[in-house]
Amino acid sequence: MFTGIIQAVGTLAAVEPKGSDCRLRVRTGKLDLADVQLGDSIAVNGVCLTAVQLAADGFAADVSGETLSCTTLGGLGIGDRVNLEKALTPTTRLGGHLVSGHVDGLGEIVDRRDDGRSVRFTIRAPDALARYVAAKGSICMDGVSLTVNEVNGAEYSVNVIPHTLEETTIGHWRIGTRINLEVDIIARYLERLLLGDKAAQPGSGGISEAFLAEHGFLTGG
Repeated sequence: MFTGIIQAVGTLAAVEPKGSDCRLRVRTGKLDLADVQLGDSIAVNGVCLTAVQLAADGFAADVSGETLSCTTLGGLGIGDRVNLEKALTPTTRLGGHLVSGHVDGLGEIVDRRDDGRSVRFTIRAPDALARYVAAKGSICMDGVSLTVNEVNGAEYSVNVIPHTLEETTIGHWRIGTRINLEVDIIARYLERLLLGDKAAQPGSGGISEAFLAEHGFLTGG
């Protein structure tokens, strides 16, 4: 588990193809690896990876074909900057929100504009994830815990303060940039709980308008 509070920005040092998957080597910059052991988890742009090799200036991790196809890691190039966070411990301050490091889908930046000293981004989420994005709720974007300002269909906006722009890769986001999204894990579990016994039935992908009406959550206007 992670918090979505980025601890350092690293760079991709090497990509070693291994059949349908690959091994990534990441230089970790100012990230302190003194307490990291082989097998520990490190989030790279919000993707939970396992350290299989450790060096003085970084680590290596194996990335499956599934992860390469479902996240932005497969599109990274040598020298690209990445957000890094070590897994939380029982004494870690939970400054962001609970993040699993399991990416739910890819979003796309559709607008960027200055808003005082901050920058306001508008992001388009996949339609299947739109129901999990709520105004003033939390969302993890490339490993960064952010608060949703407004929601309009599958699009939502966030404001990013100067400190976060400088200490993460967000300052380099432009219109068209694709990012890893992880929705609030509590929303995921709440949906399954509301399904009740129907959660065990095949094809029970989620809560629909028909489901809400059947169980009295919707009333006639």
